[in-house]
Amino acid sequence: MRGIRPLSARLIRSWIPTRKRNSHKGDYGHVLIVAGSRGMAGAGILCAQGALRGGSGLVTLAVPKSQQTVVAKRGRPESMTLGLPETRSGTIASDAVPILLDRIKKRGITSLAIGPGLSRNPETARVVVKIFKRVVRLRDFQGIVLDADGFLAFKDHKDKAHILQTGPVPLIVTPHPGEMAQFMGVKTAHVQQDRIKLTQKFAKLNQAICVLKGDRTVVSDGQNTFINRTGNPGMATGGSGDVLTGLIAALISQVSKTRLGSNPIASILKAACVGVFIHGLAGDLAKKKKTEIALLAGDIANEIPRAFKRVLG
Repeated sequence: MRGIRPLSARLIRSWIPTRKRNSHKGDYGHVLIVAGSRGMAGAGILCAQGALRGGSGLVTLAVPKSQQTVVAKRGRPESMTLGLPETRSGTIASDAVPILLDRIKKRGITSLAIGPGLSRNPETARVVVKIFKRVVRLRDFQGIVLDADGFLAFKDHKDKAHILQTGPVPLIVTPHPGEMAQFMGVKTAHVQQDRIKLTQKFAKLNQAICVLKGDRTVVSDGQNTFINRTGNPGMATGGSGDVLTGLIAALISQVSKTRLGSNPIASILKAACVGVFIHGLAGDLAKKKKTEIALLAGDIANEIPRAFKRVLG
């Protein structure tokens, strides 16, 4: 391994690009979020807020059709919505696959976030796998973020390591310890025993960037590993991870390549790092206003602008 480094405001500042005066929304990416199910519309809304506050030029939130009106009314007006065919239980159905692929092709989607509030419905899990297998081969696509149910959609696949490392598109996975334990078939305590080593091993095996959330979130591509020190226990609340997923997906298209490595996975490692650091800092700023006890995921999203301002000076 090339060593373990702590994330700092100085390091993060060096990875946030300056916007050109003559730029337009197309220069900052188009995030497509595949999320939501009956009773879980809020997860997609929070993810979209994270993407918007993360500076994405365009954001589209794709949800089961019955949830489209809900997210349009309760979400930010800046995000677009896409209604998808759904199962009887109100989750995304298999007929959604061609619709999503068509949207990706025709609307210039640059990054994809899959998972918040999707549910564990087997048919929906198959949708995730099918979309992933197609998108991961698109050479002009910039990155995929698999979170929560999107990540766990692969846990029962007979060759999950192989399917995750297929194709040229960089992949970021963002599990919390419980989700990582489910994926690996072990107890959460096993994951927590050596978070750094496990994250590094997972990232290297799957040729992906792994963000293992929790106290001192670990970010690794298998060679370069970073430990985050921002954040607080008040962020242990529903929806916090959804905000992070959207934030990282937005940053993929904005954060330029560094000398961390010549391959696509290493080149977007810092997008994950910036997202994790800013997310934690936003949580710390929200804590000062709301306390750890009363902190909500929406409070974190609302403090992302101040977090960026604090880092950029």
